[in-house]
Amino acid sequence: MNHVTGRVDRMGPANLRGAQVHDADMSGASFREVALNGVRMRGVELAGADIDGYIDGLRVNGVEVEPLVEAELNRRYPERALLQDRSIGGLRAALDAFEAMWEATVERVASMPPGTVDVSVDDEWSFARTLRHLVFCTDGWLRWGAQGRRDDVFWPAGVPHTAFDAGAPALGVDLAAAPSYDEVLEVRRGRLQEVREYLAAVTPEQAGSPAEPPPWMDQSEPFVAAQCVWVVLSEEWEHHRFATRDLDLIDAGAAAST
Repeated sequence: MNHVTGRVDRMGPANLRGAQVHDADMSGASFREVALNGVRMRGVELAGADIDGYIDGLRVNGVEVEPLVEAELNRRYPERALLQDRSIGGLRAALDAFEAMWEATVERVASMPPGTVDVSVDDEWSFARTLRHLVFCTDGWLRWGAQGRRDDVFWPAGVPHTAFDAGAPALGVDLAAAPSYDEVLEVRRGRLQEVREYLAAVTPEQAGSPAEPPPWMDQSEPFVAAQCVWVVLSEEWEHHRFATRDLDLIDAGAAAST
């Protein structure tokens, strides 16, 4: 079993399964792309922490957190609750709401100082890279998954999730690509139109048919076509939340500097 005591400043990829951390000060530590499944914390101080990710079964002082977080997110963002209806009609309604939400945010960015689309906050993706990632998600889950395409699927300038960087070139993705923001917007809007056209034409039988998930997913897990489109829309909502969070911080920084 791994034992970690004292302070760990920085390290590359490592397997710390079963590690024990005793009497350590990790104030200000940053965890990114880290699996914390089954972690047990006792006698800890967790003031001012910020956690963003997939949370299931987390209990804090005996209270399960996820239902509380889900209810609060749906209260704050009523459009998020649309994701609970996975029927074709529900997916269409979610797409309508999310597309309008994104267009309003694109207009907001257009009114901000030049270069805002390429600003990274706390090492997160810039607005432009976020849109490129959503194109990559749509290519993987709609084109590859729901539609079953295998030729000319991925936009070369799409941005994969970090854990799949090594596998992206095999799909024709150029990690060094640097498209203009105008090109990003054009491709992005084209992909949204593809989702709209798919949902307009798909039948209930087609929506319930088996679909192969994109290459970065566990191929043994069964998926159906409608589920693939639901993933696309989930990504739309989650990344819009991240993008607006960072735009708010950019706005706040600009206000503080004036």
